[in-house]
Amino acid sequence: MPALSRLSATTQGLINQIADELDPAALNWISGYLAGVAHARTSGATASLAQNGLALVPSIAAPAAEQKPATILFGSQTGNAQRVAEQFALRLQQAGIAHRLLRADRYKTRELKDEQLLYVVISTQGEGDPPDDSIAFFEFLSGARAPKLGHLKYGVLGLGDSSYPLFCGIAEKIDARLSELGAQRLLDTGLADLDIETVAIPWQNQAFELLEQEQVKQTTAQSNVTVLGPATHQNQYSRTAPYLATVLAHQIITGRDSSKDIRHYELSLEGSGIRYQPGDALGIWPRQNPKLVTAVIEQLELDPTETVRVQDQEHSLETWLSQYRELTQLTKPFLTELATRTNDSTLHQALSADGLSHLQRLLDTHQVIDALQRFPSQWTATDIVHSLRPLAPRMYSIASSQNVVDEEVHLTVANVQYTFNEQARWGVTTDYLAHIAEGDTVSIFIDANTRFRLPEDPDRDIIMIGPGTGVAPFRAFLQERSFTAGQGRNWLFFGNPHFHSDFLYQTEWQRALEEGELQRLDVAFSREQPEKVYVQHRLLEQAADVYAWIQGGAHVYVCGDAKQMAKDVHQALQAIAQQAGGLTPEQARVWLDELAAQGRYARDVY
Repeated sequence: MPALSRLSATTQGLINQIADELDPAALNWISGYLAGVAHARTSGATASLAQNGLALVPSIAAPAAEQKPATILFGSQTGNAQRVAEQFALRLQQAGIAHRLLRADRYKTRELKDEQLLYVVISTQGEGDPPDDSIAFFEFLSGARAPKLGHLKYGVLGLGDSSYPLFCGIAEKIDARLSELGAQRLLDTGLADLDIETVAIPWQNQAFELLEQEQVKQTTAQSNVTVLGPATHQNQYSRTAPYLATVLAHQIITGRDSSKDIRHYELSLEGSGIRYQPGDALGIWPRQNPKLVTAVIEQLELDPTETVRVQDQEHSLETWLSQYRELTQLTKPFLTELATRTNDSTLHQALSADGLSHLQRLLDTHQVIDALQRFPSQWTATDIVHSLRPLAPRMYSIASSQNVVDEEVHLTVANVQYTFNEQARWGVTTDYLAHIAEGDTVSIFIDANTRFRLPEDPDRDIIMIGPGTGVAPFRAFLQERSFTAGQGRNWLFFGNPHFHSDFLYQTEWQRALEEGELQRLDVAFSREQPEKVYVQHRLLEQAADVYAWIQGGAHVYVCGDAKQMAKDVHQALQAIAQQAGGLTPEQARVWLDELAAQGRYARDVY
């Protein structure tokens, strides 16, 4: 090969071997990476080009010694915080502002004492918890080892969900702790709800202006260094520009006597160019049920045709409530507005510092219509549209491997239906999907989840824990593992109430067992015996083997309910380390944290 003529035969052989193992996208990425290495060396750059598995892309030269680059630190559970942080980093890169971008679990906490500018973009997980990749950083910052930070200037952007009482709780705690340690807050902490951009963009604009004022913009002889994650395929369709996918299949996969209504969907991606990986999620833009829209408008005694303008958008009230506003999830800001209109003592108590449990019950049990009926008040069409949270897409774990299903994407969705005060209630997207038919179209986009990926080495063992619809990504995992034909073993833990009516994808798992694609399957049907049995109980029953698999290099994945199941499984894994590994409780906790830091313990919980 003439292009390799300056290389030794050994080096040429290594390059050919690597090239044979890479797909075209990876080859394109590595060519750019190596070009950056060459450019950095010829320019005298001193920065390392690889840190903790992330690519460091330099241009021109290293930053001036007297001015450290700004650090953008992100903590993300589902990828939203990472996406926002990457957008901010790209803007700085285009402006020539020195910076580095790091995921929280890749950040060396000893460097905090030397930071000059720090921007934290972090999501709040569950009941005010940090995302998995930020646990160690948060514990360090909260602990006695955290340094004094009188030299540090910082900004924090939090992502959360205002239908939880501790909305953006982790962001607020990090902000308070940095201030307590002596750091100077550059701008108010941003608290972004599910309509992320409405807060994230103004926060980024202000942070960008302050960076320029801090005079960290470099001259042409200096460098702009950005730490990036592994390259991923960029789809032309996105959250703001979704793809209209045609429904190919819509099937109920629970039995008639089941207490659950779980459905399997298959959507066409033909001609879209959309690519996804096992572990990714599919975002779906729903519409509200017309019955609910009518009920809200009638409760408020408003005209559905009245025109309401919000910024540059103008629609009828009915259209706003149907397509652009949340009605099935109550939020704390809406209750706060409602309290000012009714002056109701119950609401004021729930919103007080002592009313957290009462607020939680309201948010868990009431929808917007329920709150309006319970606390009657006067609203104008404009007021109600401005007070309701913008409708956000819902994310569902993808249940297929694109290498197997080609230009399709599959989902496993539990249809949420229940009764409140003798009135029918439902989840907005599950109800929307339940009413679509084959041939209809749905607005979708891919939401990449880089922290929930199969091992790069197909010979690694994996343990998958997914009760209920949490099994969805593991259907994708098994399809992908079967396609790649590696030597790694696959072990699935699945649970649901009943064997006969709730064993999702039973025939697929049985076929996989028969064909040697699935080595072990442990099931927990909680209502099949007097005592309730869940997946964590099956894990404990197999403690010795589970621990042996993990110690042998297996990756562990958990998907499903965050409020209870994920916590119970986490505790079970710690108990397994104590029982089978002889570790102390503290050693077991550290062991599990280290697995997470290595990417060998990943959770997709909601």
